[in-house]
Amino acid sequence: MTDSNSQLFPELFLEAACSYQRTAALKAAIDLELFTSISRKGSTVLDISEKCRASERGIRILCDYLTVDGFLIKVNDFYYLTPSSAMFLNQEFPTYVGGELRFLNSQTLMGAFKHLAEAVRVGETVLPDDGVITECHPIWEEFALSMVPMMQRPANLIAKLLQFDTEGKIKVLDLAARHGIFGITLARHYPNVEVVAMDWPNVLSITTDNAIKMGVSNRFSTIPGNPFDEDFGVGYDLVILADYLHQFDILACEKLLKKVNAALVKDGRVVIIDFVVNEDRISPPAQAKLNLSLLASTPNGDIHTIWEFEKMLKNSNFHRTESNSLPPGLYQMILSYKS
Repeated sequence: MTDSNSQLFPELFLEAACSYQRTAALKAAIDLELFTSISRKGSTVLDISEKCRASERGIRILCDYLTVDGFLIKVNDFYYLTPSSAMFLNQEFPTYVGGELRFLNSQTLMGAFKHLAEAVRVGETVLPDDGVITECHPIWEEFALSMVPMMQRPANLIAKLLQFDTEGKIKVLDLAARHGIFGITLARHYPNVEVVAMDWPNVLSITTDNAIKMGVSNRFSTIPGNPFDEDFGVGYDLVILADYLHQFDILACEKLLKKVNAALVKDGRVVIIDFVVNEDRISPPAQAKLNLSLLASTPNGDIHTIWEFEKMLKNSNFHRTESNSLPPGLYQMILSYKS
């Protein structure tokens, strides 16, 4: 098949080859608190350089780059935040997500891509042990510390969609809880919800801190360990699996889902919050591209299709599976009932 846009190939090549510069520019801007320093009325290079305590030349070049890249708007000598930059990159807003670079640009994930060709050759990560799913891996501390702002919106929506009865105790298990925001948000919405969070001990200290900060620590407890290996008990009305199953292949997912099914009460539910790709595995593009990171950092991780999720759940004795897209559009909520 002939590429009708072959004349654009050098531009595509250069964009891919130099994309590390986009990451570096964004990180530099966040480190300098550049987005926070730009006022709603617009700011000049001098204004920004004084607030960031940086050189005028450096700020001018960085702001121009960020303008070309779509993070800023330039009118004459003034720079303005785009609506998205104002919402997500200004530290004065609770929706600020700049802290996620601690996870996304961590030495572990970026280091994994240095060995991508070898990972492609062998079909799995070449990082030590099991890559990022190694017991007590510190990367999940970074994840727990940085991801709350982005997860708060979908957590609030899920709490509304689940519609718990407000009478009688509701027992919720949050597996591989990380930051724990999904279970914690349920507890904030429903005063009869009690949450049990399971994760590595080094991560659970952060999860517990979040429960304390959000005022639900009296209805929050923890179980340290690996969901695949440790006993997490029975009698749960809901089990949460957020940002987790994509780290494993289908057989491993089914093994865990069968264990989850056994832990639920009759008519109990499992809610999966995860990335989903279409059957072609190249769309949606953002989710499809994530598979490369899983190849580089895990032994068998994969972004699954909705059909694969439905089959996994059916094989694990779940039924009545339904799904909803979650903001900001990367995740699907998949809800299924115990047979």
